[in-house]
Amino acid sequence: MSVAPQTTAIILAAGRGRRLGREHEAPKVLLEFAGMSLLGRHLAALQRHGIDRISITVGYQEAAIIAELRRLGQLERVHLVRNPDFTRGSLLSLAVQNADLRSGRRILLMDGDVLYDDRMITALLEAPGENILLLDREIEPGDEPVKICFRGGAIVDFRKLPERPHDWYGESVGFFRLSAEMAGSLAACCGKHVGLGHVDLEYEEALRDLILAEPGRFAAQDVTGLPWIEIDFPADVARARDDVLRKLLPQAHIGGAAAAS
Repeated sequence: MSVAPQTTAIILAAGRGRRLGREHEAPKVLLEFAGMSLLGRHLAALQRHGIDRISITVGYQEAAIIAELRRLGQLERVHLVRNPDFTRGSLLSLAVQNADLRSGRRILLMDGDVLYDDRMITALLEAPGENILLLDREIEPGDEPVKICFRGGAIVDFRKLPERPHDWYGESVGFFRLSAEMAGSLAACCGKHVGLGHVDLEYEEALRDLILAEPGRFAAQDVTGLPWIEIDFPADVARARDDVLRKLLPQAHIGGAAAAS
């Protein structure tokens, strides 16, 4: 696996996940697939790729996440940042990561509620370019997916409901690689929005601001064909277990044997 020195991974895991209903009232990162929580899978994949700092935004049922980290033997190896306003927009969950965003290190920014193949991390780390978004051309229908829109080969919009003219679009996986400089700009952008009272925005809006301001500094890495799923609804949980899981490369438990897939 590739090694990424001076890289911090930020995992956003503060939200409530209300759309899963009462079947799962714990944080979504604690959903288990083949005996491994999403959180455990994140940590195992990142550590296998040499990521030496992992910072997690927590909020809803923070104690449950701490308990899982302790069970995994990872509590002392990760940094937790609390978002006390986790019921508002996810931009706040990114804004509280101000220190890491301004640390001068390269940043991997990741949604916590994704079941994915390890090769996603490889693609993110090895893609050429300064700032990278992962793109899947096999987009789910409807307004829910965040769309990466292109015109003339350049990214021209980044939203669930795009506003700018474009030729085509793909779905954002919710994983991003940012240079140290761009990560600092993202921190400033989040701070500006919070200062203006935009506390119900999703974090993608801050990224969109940067992309529209300097589109030439961003590129998309196509990962179409690699198995992954963002988990928002009960149907996503079922699809993850019945379809996506069996397509993943076998993944080892932290400190344990490989899990069946």
